[in-house]
Amino acid sequence: MLTDTLDTRCGPMDLKRVSVSPKRQITIPRQFFEKLNLGREVECILNEGEIIIRPVRQETEFAEEILADLIKRGLSGQELLIEFRRTRAAIRPAVERMIEEAKMEARKLTGSGDDELKEIFTYEE
Repeated sequence: MLTDTLDTRCGPMDLKRVSVSPKRQITIPRQFFEKLNLGREVECILNEGEIIIRPVRQETEFAEEILADLIKRGLSGQELLIEFRRTRAAIRPAVERMIEEAKMEARKLTGSGDDELKEIFTYEE
């Protein structure tokens, strides 16, 4: 059962109760997993009696290139920091758009494309 609650720090949040196995394992609900775009690892943080599970925050492969470009453009200080954060945040949506475009092209070529894309973008268990 999904319940809407209000977290005053972050806005609306979803709540779902899950079981813990005898081996201390839990299953992350599919909608949470997909919404956060979780991969094979998450960070587990113990904070004031709560466990926080969140995506692993990795610096993008492009962080150094982004900084070099922004410095080359003459940015520094707070202005550099703000623009770096804005640019870095735009990378994931751009990659997701590229994946969607690839899906559309694959569908044009094969009629569906879904099987081929699943094979390319699915984790092996």
